[in-house]
Amino acid sequence: MTTFEIDEVQSQHAAVVRGQMRVEEIPDFFGRAFGAVMDALVTQGIDAAGPPMAYYPAMPDEEMFDVEAGFPTAVAIEPVGDVVPLVLPHGRVARGVHVGPYDTLTDTYDQLFAWLAERGESPCEQMWECYLSDPSVESDPAVWRTEVVWLLHDAH
Repeated sequence: MTTFEIDEVQSQHAAVVRGQMRVEEIPDFFGRAFGAVMDALVTQGIDAAGPPMAYYPAMPDEEMFDVEAGFPTAVAIEPVGDVVPLVLPHGRVARGVHVGPYDTLTDTYDQLFAWLAERGESPCEQMWECYLSDPSVESDPAVWRTEVVWLLHDAH
């Protein structure tokens, strides 16, 4: 069971690659996007300001997800190739850390929606995930940590 909290976040620069895909295509997309973003950051002399992340600007339809994957940065980057700047929104968010494999994240989202409903909170469409564990370093998916951040409507 994930513990959630409501917090206030400031806007955050990021460098991302945008894509639209089916859920089963996301892992390959992440690998390509994270590599392309890191190459762009090195070329521009900019450090990542946190772990890899994925921003979902809208709720998915039946099959397709809009995904923007990359890294937070302290400053805006210059677009290069598929890598573009992004500003994560500021505002009230619900957040929690999912522990376990990525394919069980839907359980955490179900818990989050129930938790928000109990509090009369209304989620916006925008949300993001921060991948706190590196699967190439931590081989046990049972202990992987993914921070889930969901933007909330101000009025509730």
